[in-house]
Amino acid sequence: MSKSLQLQFAVPSGSLESYLQAARNIPILSAEEEHDLAVQLQENGDLEAAQKLVLSHLRFVAHIARSYNGYGLALADLVQEGNIGLMKAVKRFDPTVGVRLISFAVYWIRAEIHEFILRNWRIVKVATTKAQRKLFFNLRSQKKQLGWFNDDEVSSVADELGVKRSDVLEMEKRLSGMDIGFDGPDDNDDNILPAPANYLEDNSLEPSQLIEQSDWSKNQETRLYSALKDLDERSRDILQQRWLTENKSTLHQLADKYDVSAERIRQLENNAIKKLRHAIGEAA
Repeated sequence: MSKSLQLQFAVPSGSLESYLQAARNIPILSAEEEHDLAVQLQENGDLEAAQKLVLSHLRFVAHIARSYNGYGLALADLVQEGNIGLMKAVKRFDPTVGVRLISFAVYWIRAEIHEFILRNWRIVKVATTKAQRKLFFNLRSQKKQLGWFNDDEVSSVADELGVKRSDVLEMEKRLSGMDIGFDGPDDNDDNILPAPANYLEDNSLEPSQLIEQSDWSKNQETRLYSALKDLDERSRDILQQRWLTENKSTLHQLADKYDVSAERIRQLENNAIKKLRHAIGEAA
């Protein structure tokens, strides 16, 4: 085992460049060393072996993180997220498969960085589906010129990435848009677009709607209890025990109570519910 790897790695508290330089100074493990450490971790849960595997691959995380510099996020944050992916990969790495750790870890590192970018690139998340994620990380590289895609380019991108044309157009629109503050700027410049706070209405506390909602709820409650009174005593009790009490009864408990089968209780319950719906519907 390389002697330098047996030393504790002190993370520099200064600049990012100091951290990256320290990571580059950690020697890379040979295939045999990597395999032995992975076996120790897998069989014995050796945390020191896990630490050595992580530390020896920090330089690769930094290299991968640099390729995402164009998204306007701090490189230090990208490296940090990539390190989380690396640690997850080390935990799941199987040395018996016969591949190097970095070949396995690169997918976990990129996945964590991708998730971080999607969460923080905009206030509103721009990609949620698998197709949208694919487009988000590939659409920029597909552009051959500034401006919007023409019709042929949209079709070409959709075919190459295996997505719909509508998905390409929607993602291009999302990437071209900007976050807008709800309250807008403080100045009164006429050239600035109006803030959403100036034209979006909130009617949730409108007095007339609150009164209407309250009256509707009371009316529905009155109809329900009136319809319940029209049911026979057994059906009413079944509904109350099944739906209107805190400790609800099961079909089998009610079957024992009325000395019938559970299927019969289910039929009575369904018939009573239909009667309630019919009565409330007629009243409406």
